[in-house]
Amino acid sequence: MALQETEMQRVALKGEGLTKIYHMGAVEVPALRGVDVEFFQGELLVLLGPSGSGKSTLLNILGGLDDPTAGQVSFQGKVLTDGRDRTLNRYRRKHVGFVFQFYNLIPSLTARENVALVTEISENPMRPEEALELVGLGARLDHFPAQLSGGEQQRVAIARAIAKRPEILLCDEPTGALDSKTGILVLEAILRVNRELGTTTALITHNAVIADIASRVLMFADGRIVETRVNEVRRLPEELEW
Repeated sequence: MALQETEMQRVALKGEGLTKIYHMGAVEVPALRGVDVEFFQGELLVLLGPSGSGKSTLLNILGGLDDPTAGQVSFQGKVLTDGRDRTLNRYRRKHVGFVFQFYNLIPSLTARENVALVTEISENPMRPEEALELVGLGARLDHFPAQLSGGEQQRVAIARAIAKRPEILLCDEPTGALDSKTGILVLEAILRVNRELGTTTALITHNAVIADIASRVLMFADGRIVETRVNEVRRLPEELEW
């Protein structure tokens, strides 16, 4: 138990003083206002808050999809926001997996082929079959997206994201387009990846019920983290209702 607690406290990803300002003509729109955040190795976080509170902006910056206006991001102690695109590109390509609300699967490719797009360009990937088995789709390898339900398509997207064995998995409203029954299956797949691969996982939602599955909850408002909560007792996805 002591070893597990030590592992949980290792900082995998860190943001310091993260500010993001968008310019709409002459108007400045602050999306993040000096956010400090740490993701610990192997934990599952939920970022909770209303639309426009800064959750997606933070995840995009931490994942290397966007640059902060000010502040810095570090991965395993190495600063990523040092102005060198090569550092950020390698981090994004090798160490981070993304799951979005919309699945972005290629319609003309099977589930196996959609996942293989990532495995063919990764350094130490899973086999597509292994990744799909991990999310409960071992029997749907050769089905096209149109032959899969919304929840199944989202699980293919999760398999694609984790097939390169990323240390960080960032999920932006992965259940946002799904009903609760289907969303629970997607959450179960995310938890299984977190548990079996030890992947540090952050999940954005505006649904407060989902926060109960997390080890830690970061609550956002107006571009800031306004509260951090540790869940002493975590609920299983199958126990959730929304």
